[in-house]
Amino acid sequence: MKTLYVTDLDGTLLNSNTQVSEYSINTINRLVEQGMLFTYATARSLVSASVVTKGLSAQIPVIVYNGARVVRPEDGEILCSVNFTKDQIEKVVCCLRGQKVFPLVYSDIDGCEKVSWAVNHENTGIQNYLNHRKKDKRLRPLSKEKDLYDGDIFYFTCIGTKEEMQPIYDCFKTDNNYTCTLQQELYRDEYWCEIMPRRATKAMAVTELKKLWKCDYIVSFGDAINDIPMFQISDESYAVANAVEELKAIATGVIESNDKDGVARWLKQYAASTSKGIVSL
Repeated sequence: MKTLYVTDLDGTLLNSNTQVSEYSINTINRLVEQGMLFTYATARSLVSASVVTKGLSAQIPVIVYNGARVVRPEDGEILCSVNFTKDQIEKVVCCLRGQKVFPLVYSDIDGCEKVSWAVNHENTGIQNYLNHRKKDKRLRPLSKEKDLYDGDIFYFTCIGTKEEMQPIYDCFKTDNNYTCTLQQELYRDEYWCEIMPRRATKAMAVTELKKLWKCDYIVSFGDAINDIPMFQISDESYAVANAVEELKAIATGVIESNDKDGVARWLKQYAASTSKGIVSL
């Protein structure tokens, strides 16, 4: 049986210092060398994820932007992508303008991935995001708000207080044309409301990757509510000890926390005790 192992990053594989520990890197890389099909599914972009997973073997495609894209990490080639339609974008723009919220807009413009925002409208959360990405070639500051919505848009990120983000989430949470998440940032006080096309979920992306690699079985790991769809389509799913209770409630089991290398320790033990751990490629 050919098994695909998929882990979330922040709060799951990454520890509280936003790092993959040396133990986890060495353990997972050794298992990958032996044939384990291992990848990650994250809300991060490939640019951001590549930084925090440096040293970790990534020999198969990875899932980024909460499932909006499946990409090859070695060259950034997009293998699967879900974009907004024109009508979907118009509703998002209308909602955000009504709430006087200025988002980060992720899009493809002339074949290049860009992150656009309105200059002089950055709140503390947006400014923190930008401060951590000063050398990011995707950044596209704009003086005119209307230019935010150029290109093929596939993701919106709004950052602010829970009170500011809640009306936006309420606007899209029951609309079947969208996937929308609202979560507190793991390392700060702000809340992030992220808006994607309906099919852009970790579950959809994992399913596509399962087909691409002709796998029979999926084992997933996570910590947050945006991992729920991925858990629902997995054959086995494991929540780290620090996960939210909603995820623990539907998990196959609960493993050690992200700060105790829960994913890597589980993989090491599981791979050593069952034939589902190692595959022949």
